[in-house]
Amino acid sequence: MEITSAPQVRLEPWAEGDFWLLRRTNSPEMTEHVGGPETEEQLVSRHQRYLTPEAGQMYRVTLADTGETVGSIGFWERVWQGATVWETGWGVLPEFQGRGLAAQAARAVTEAARAARTHRWLHAFPSTDHPASNAVCRKAGFRLLGPVRFEYPKGHWMESNDWRTDLEPGRG
Repeated sequence: MEITSAPQVRLEPWAEGDFWLLRRTNSPEMTEHVGGPETEEQLVSRHQRYLTPEAGQMYRVTLADTGETVGSIGFWERVWQGATVWETGWGVLPEFQGRGLAAQAARAVTEAARAARTHRWLHAFPSTDHPASNAVCRKAGFRLLGPVRFEYPKGHWMESNDWRTDLEPGRG
């Protein structure tokens, strides 16, 4: 008899009232691998982009059983190596880390990007020195393409791993 577990997370579309979550994830601890905390002005601008993305979707990640917010994730367009692809990124609040929630959210956002039927590939670019985010990519079924020099945020270059998953139906 096969035993399956129900998903522990749900993705809720980003809403006006989610600005507090940007503030929570803007700590030095949470932004260590992505260039450090942003200014209040940068956070307000990010919140507006999340509310009205040109393409893609940002989400608040919640626990499926309680609705408690555990972090954020999304997908958006990026030109990468001459092609337009989806990119994803996430943040899980410290008190919820280490439970596999980010990997579940990454699998869910992969399905959301697949449902958009816009681009074939979804990429993630975690810093090479961030073992937890690289593990999320592996557990979510992304394939490691290798290290790359990556600009994030604008003006800040870092060594990242390029992880990719195929969004064509029936592919991983």
